[in-house]
Amino acid sequence: MSAPTLDISTLSAGYGARKVLRDLTLPPIAGGQVTALVGPNGAGKTTLLRAIAGLVPASGAIRFGTEDLLAASAQRRSAVMAFMPQFLPQRMSLSVVEAVISALRASPPSNTTWSADGFRDASLDVLARLGIVDLALNAFDQLSGGQRQLASLAQALVRQPKLLLLDEPTSALDLRHQLQVMQIVREVASAGTTVIAVLHDLQAAARWADNVVVMKDGALYSSGAASDAITSAMLREVYGLDGVVERTSTGELHIGGYALRP
Repeated sequence: MSAPTLDISTLSAGYGARKVLRDLTLPPIAGGQVTALVGPNGAGKTTLLRAIAGLVPASGAIRFGTEDLLAASAQRRSAVMAFMPQFLPQRMSLSVVEAVISALRASPPSNTTWSADGFRDASLDVLARLGIVDLALNAFDQLSGGQRQLASLAQALVRQPKLLLLDEPTSALDLRHQLQVMQIVREVASAGTTVIAVLHDLQAAARWADNVVVMKDGALYSSGAASDAITSAMLREVYGLDGVVERTSTGELHIGGYALRP
């Protein structure tokens, strides 16, 4: 069975009287793929993720397969998706493994009969997958920024969501862990999860994403394969930069030579 498609149309969302998204419609986001949301600060990327997750007031239509996400209860949304925020709670008295177990207990996948040992083993497995099993007994609020980011990703992955929303999942990570996380994101998508990730690194978006959605001022600027969405014209018009976008001898997209436009 193919992974559900995410359809977003005429979506408006914001914070009180301040509307960030106005009648936003995106091309269908295919299931089982990685879609990168890119654009400058204030473009509406995080607001879009939060609207999908049901964390900000929104109107319009968000459908994930047969699920009407705007009409769904919080419990139903949590059974379908997981959201990893950019900013994590500063105070959490639980250990890392306790925090991951708590996330799994709150919304366990329905395809498994769970026991106390099962919750623990699944949580330790995802920590090992992320290379942080040695942090299992550390207090969550005593972790470094990068460690907290990895632990938060573990909380999202352990629930085996059908829709995974990631807000700058590699922003606090060193180069090795950036590579590890993006490899895992690709594996998760290949296994059938629809992944939408906010990324500021255009080179990472070009390398890892199946599709790139470029946003500007709360609206869609362009979307498609990286080579279609990330262009020199886009750098000028969206970021106000002169830059070079070209294919390398290995066929990869290279973005560089940035300079502020006068």
